[in-house]
Amino acid sequence: MTIAEQEIKKFENSNCAENAVFYQAMEEVIYSIAPLLESDKKYTEHAILERLIVPDRVIKFKVTWLDDSNKIQVNTGYRVQYNNALGPYKGGLRFHPTVNEGVLKFLGFEQILKNSLTGLPIGGAKGGSDFDPKGKSDFEVMKFCTAFMTELHKYIGPRMDVPAGDIGVGSREIGYLFGTYKKVTSKYEGVLTGKPFFFGGSLMRPEATGYGVVYFTQSMLEIEGKESLEGKVCAVSGAGNVAIHAIEKLLQIGALPVTCSDSKGTIYDSRGIDIELLKDIKLNRRASLREYIEVHTEASYTPVEEYPEGGHAVWERECYAAFPCATQNELTETDAQNLINNGCVSVTEGANMPSTPQATELLQKNGVCFGPAKAANAGGVAVSEFEMSQNASMSRWAFEKVDVKLQDTMQKICKRVALTAKDYGVEGNYVDGANIAGFKKVADAMIAEGL
Repeated sequence: MTIAEQEIKKFENSNCAENAVFYQAMEEVIYSIAPLLESDKKYTEHAILERLIVPDRVIKFKVTWLDDSNKIQVNTGYRVQYNNALGPYKGGLRFHPTVNEGVLKFLGFEQILKNSLTGLPIGGAKGGSDFDPKGKSDFEVMKFCTAFMTELHKYIGPRMDVPAGDIGVGSREIGYLFGTYKKVTSKYEGVLTGKPFFFGGSLMRPEATGYGVVYFTQSMLEIEGKESLEGKVCAVSGAGNVAIHAIEKLLQIGALPVTCSDSKGTIYDSRGIDIELLKDIKLNRRASLREYIEVHTEASYTPVEEYPEGGHAVWERECYAAFPCATQNELTETDAQNLINNGCVSVTEGANMPSTPQATELLQKNGVCFGPAKAANAGGVAVSEFEMSQNASMSRWAFEKVDVKLQDTMQKICKRVALTAKDYGVEGNYVDGANIAGFKKVADAMIAEGL
């Protein structure tokens, strides 16, 4: 039995239905870091994996609020504070019906390594609720956020735990959460990131993850000796914050993103996605992508029910580079084979773990450049830390300064991952390189701190 198999066996009991995605993420990391564990016994002697995989604490609480009909509603809130060896706990809040402890453990575990790769002084955490903002009025969202923060404020602080946004939590929700935090604590401090700019937010925070994914891809293609993205057809999934800004940046650098998708269907526009229309539909009106073809009749719309079995319409088109930016495990083995058949050269993950293990393995075996989420989508948390720095010094940085620092951070992450992979005999494997580099930094800090 290999050292990786020995370590995985210790955690077999955690592979229940609720913890399935957490176990998947954990298994990937353990197999990736096997060369490190075999070359240096200190990590097993100090039981780093056992200590890293179990969160420092899981906070679970009831959230009661009144809807617009004055009926009492009850949701569950969570904060998984995973590891603060490198700095304050840092990670987003997700408001979505699928949120449970297992999903947040997966996201928090990934966040530790992602934050480590940025080189910035931040630990890993995640939180949220099974509350669904969709279909709710602004007042209902405000009342829920007030109730949620009334409980959460006890466990967070600018040097303790600094939440941010995630799915279902944008600047509107962050604004309501921050307002409640100030009201109940009487403190104006950088306890949340992703705030509106006029009260402490950073310029470029909404764009950061999507832009960062593109910056990472540019660096990866250069390192691997491939052609640049300029003039190339690209496929993007999702229509949320990450996908929209990845599409925007691709258009800015002269690429041609031709797809996007939401929970109901997929848009294909061979002329390139109309970014302003997409923003209006999804950011301003929170409407369905179906409205896109009402304006651009030349584009096509494929409803979810017409997707091919085991695959997704967004990955059926010919493209040079693919950017899965929707949700976990969205890119299947069937999708990966379609991308390979259609000549795809690069796949970069904008969402958290959007590719299944089978898809990842198939893409790597066929020589497709593969940028894993924990490295490629670290731009969001990087700019969140920039926001923390601005809040601490009560200063504001220009958009251009934040953009330059983001580009520099993503290039450094990519180079560090590539060099780590080479050092441990897996050159070109950005998954293993990211896991080893992220794990090693956190592990060394944990050893230095003692038990």
